[in-house]
Amino acid sequence: MSMVTPPSLLLDSSEGSWNTVHYDLVNTTNSSVSSDSYNQDFLAPTLYRDPSYYSRNYRIIGTFFQGIIFSVGVLGNIMVVIVVRKTRSMRTPTNCYLVSLSIADLMVLTASVPNEILSYFLLGDEWIWGRVGCALFIFLQYLGINASSLSITAFTVERYIAICHPMRAQMVCTVSRAKKIIVGVWVFACLYCSPWLFLTKIKPIFYMGHTKKDSCTFALSREQYLGYFFADLVLFYIFPLVLSCVLYGLIAQILYSNEIPKNPGRGNGSSEESKKSNKNINARVQVIKMLVVVVAVFATLWMPYRVLLVYNSFAKRRYMELWFLMFCKTMIYINSAINPILYNAMSIKFRCAFKRMLSCPKLDLRVPYPYRGVAGSSRPNVSHRTPTTTRSPTTKGETFQLHQFE
Repeated sequence: MSMVTPPSLLLDSSEGSWNTVHYDLVNTTNSSVSSDSYNQDFLAPTLYRDPSYYSRNYRIIGTFFQGIIFSVGVLGNIMVVIVVRKTRSMRTPTNCYLVSLSIADLMVLTASVPNEILSYFLLGDEWIWGRVGCALFIFLQYLGINASSLSITAFTVERYIAICHPMRAQMVCTVSRAKKIIVGVWVFACLYCSPWLFLTKIKPIFYMGHTKKDSCTFALSREQYLGYFFADLVLFYIFPLVLSCVLYGLIAQILYSNEIPKNPGRGNGSSEESKKSNKNINARVQVIKMLVVVVAVFATLWMPYRVLLVYNSFAKRRYMELWFLMFCKTMIYINSAINPILYNAMSIKFRCAFKRMLSCPKLDLRVPYPYRGVAGSSRPNVSHRTPTTTRSPTTKGETFQLHQFE
């Protein structure tokens, strides 16, 4: 259960790849020892498995690639949250939803990848975090997954209103409204995912030659979860994608059918308005392209796992090839890590904000003008930037502007 979803979602415990043998502990004990000294749980036949580990190549490849994805994803999503928080010009409704998406992706990565890598080095289905860890990690994984999907849906609707209904957008598409919607998104996701706190349990498993181990698995039979799984599929994958396709289609129709004035007119004011309109439309198109790519990446990277889940829900013999399972889970991790890279590649504002955050401030170590006479010349060096004050013709009262020599 250390994956994005428990192995039991795709595999019944009785269908594992390990050889099993029924072993009666009572038959191995000394006959002179009273059976009353044994716990009743050990009197029943116990299912023993042959010890099983992942192959060396599987461990190395999984640890290497997923470790890189985890590092890049955690760093990138933290940077998104910081730059939007600290840069006033970045505090827009759309970026508020992107912050929510980054927090959800961080939750998926931190609740999934470390445990997934750890599982490569444990014995079989061994779980080491106990009952609370079993419930909490699975809850956080589903919470992050569903909150990310809802965040994508929210910024899609916000962009549609902002572009297709600009008059309404003045009242609806505000930062304060976006924050309230984000709170509602997370409250709904928490309530929807809360059953997972009670739908898992710790089950003892036994391997020949080893002491009792714990496994994190279902609290109920697998068939009782199918409705929950398909509700996830519809609410947090199919519906957001269909809605996104419809809304982005309407947005594209508005943007690309909007004719930019080609005859600026005689006055300078008309020309300036034309340039400003052109700039605004180009900025909107750039934002929409970035968001469309985010949705397309979400749909593509989640598709292998969703298809596998649907297939295994109806197939008589489930498809459980280990390398394909690693591929499906790695695609999900990439989806949670790639969005900051897309922002950097497709948004000039994000790219500049990331550069400012990562760059160290340069200190000017040159000696100020009054102390440069030591070199033998008391004449001002015009190559050095010396601030002078001049009265600005566009300001009123005692407002001044600082100009510097280049």
